[in-house]
Amino acid sequence: MIHPILLCGGSGTRLWPLSRKSYPKQFAPLIGEETLFQASARRLSGEGFANPLVLTNSDFRFIVTEQLAGAGLDPGAVLIEPEGRNTAPAVLAAALWLEQTDPDGMMLVAPSDHVVPDAAAFRAAVAAGEAAARAGQLVTFGIRPERAETGYGYLELTEAPEDFAPRPLQLRRFVEKPDQASAEAMLASGQYLWNAGIFLFSVQAILAAFRQHAPELMAPVGQAVAQGQPDLGFLRLDPQAWAGAADISIDYAVMEKAENLSVVPFDGGWSDLGGWDAVWRETERDADGVATSGNATAIDCADSLLRSEDENLEVVGIGLKDVIAVAMPDAVLVADASRAQDVKQAVAALKAKGARQATEFPKDHRPWGWFESLAVGDRFQVKRIHVHPGAALSLQSHHHRSEHWIVVEGTAKVTVDDKVQLVTENQSVYIPLGAVHRMENPGKVPMVLIEVQTGSYLGEDDIIRYEDVYARGQGAKG
Repeated sequence: MIHPILLCGGSGTRLWPLSRKSYPKQFAPLIGEETLFQASARRLSGEGFANPLVLTNSDFRFIVTEQLAGAGLDPGAVLIEPEGRNTAPAVLAAALWLEQTDPDGMMLVAPSDHVVPDAAAFRAAVAAGEAAARAGQLVTFGIRPERAETGYGYLELTEAPEDFAPRPLQLRRFVEKPDQASAEAMLASGQYLWNAGIFLFSVQAILAAFRQHAPELMAPVGQAVAQGQPDLGFLRLDPQAWAGAADISIDYAVMEKAENLSVVPFDGGWSDLGGWDAVWRETERDADGVATSGNATAIDCADSLLRSEDENLEVVGIGLKDVIAVAMPDAVLVADASRAQDVKQAVAALKAKGARQATEFPKDHRPWGWFESLAVGDRFQVKRIHVHPGAALSLQSHHHRSEHWIVVEGTAKVTVDDKVQLVTENQSVYIPLGAVHRMENPGKVPMVLIEVQTGSYLGEDDIIRYEDVYARGQGAKG
């Protein structure tokens, strides 16, 4: 059985403002209707594949399970990383967990934010590498390069792949992201592939590789798994032990040192969506090379990407060439297409000035649904709150604010101190400062309400939780 290992903790700052630390690109429908995470999970499902094992962080744990359910897939284990330590500790944690449950199993490690249009072709490439992996090889997948790309690492083969048929080939070395001249030379040689960061190996082979090439990771990661705490079906890795693991990629820690490496070429289309230029390439374009999305209109434009991510916001481009324009409710990006990789500089600049748009998404996703701020003043805030069917917020109180709730869709079950009542559309309820309260959706359809907060402090960390069906602790998200 092949266990898909989905790495799901990155922030994707080069796709700001759609991708942010609080809600990164893997959870967004960047290409098509499904999110990148859902498409990745579906691509690695079906006959021969176990349920996906996901590594993510605490803030994303319920988003992961919600999106898997939305794709009709059951999650396997979900391991919660206390902090990001790069891919080597994450892969090792997955291997150590599988050693306890399926020690003879296979692991297919993949980022959860890549685009592979031909899922069947990718599964065929996996099948082509399976025998080598079962024989103890560490198999990686190399993408046929389409251009002299400087944003990817490369894999140098001992021979040209010729027809690029999926079969294990010998790897000579890993090559770091090159300069333009080197990239052009490698493309011309025909013996280089893009490094996709996707791996197939047995549990025992990768554990042996870690013991040989990165033994310093074994103790802290092993302790983090062994001392992990179950939490509503998740496994929280032990934070103290995890902090002792080096922050290092699996390429540096293991792959560049190992000798039992094979590469399977893949020619079925692939992108890591590492910038808005990549999104432009993967999006359907008109005869002038213009890609539009949402409420976007292009007039006399060429080779440009125009996106509106708000149904109430129209984006219009006139006479643009080689321009990226992406509009969110709270932020707009306009950039020359050749500077797409520099978007992360904008995020750094926004962080430096303290702008919440640098990291915070307009919709704040929670296990029960989501909310967004509609208006904010010195002593008031207006929110729209969406609660999934059957979901419930925690039983809580606030030190600094009172609240009015007006139900606009569905029915809310509302607790205020000792009183429990049903509040239907066009009805409202007042929550005094300090009152112990909870909101639930007892129905079969989403419940939406408008919340008006008033008080001296309106931060999300002004929450005292008494009960919570999602077992969250104190703090803004718990």
